[in-house]
Amino acid sequence: MFANVGWGEMLVLVIAGLVILGPERLPGAIRWTAGAVRQARDYISGATSQLRQDLGPEFDDLREPLSELQKLRGMSPRAALTKHLLDGDDSIFTGRFDDPQKPEKPQSGPGPADVTPSTPPAVTPVDPSAPTKFDPDAT
Repeated sequence: MFANVGWGEMLVLVIAGLVILGPERLPGAIRWTAGAVRQARDYISGATSQLRQDLGPEFDDLREPLSELQKLRGMSPRAALTKHLLDGDDSIFTGRFDDPQKPEKPQSGPGPADVTPSTPPAVTPVDPSAPTKFDPDAT
């Protein structure tokens, strides 16, 4: 319930409580809020255990779609594309198109001593004052 509330937010709430309620009533308000949250948590856990007892094995069938929904909720667009459209193959995103599970085949030809090192292509500097290229078909 309060999983996303960090220390910074708690500090802001305490300061706001000090301003609104005053230092005399703030400890009582914190105790009352903690007791209400604890009581709600107990009611929810009691209802869950009661449902588990009443439904038996059907309770897991009821929870299965909810767990699938929870998995989809945390999925990013990239993960959704990878999982559903590409069957988990993320090589299009990582740039690795060869299978990392397969060992590489030895190349025939000159040995390591006969290979000459290649020089990288020259990089042309970009003029920052030049206008940016725009492709209207790409948008």
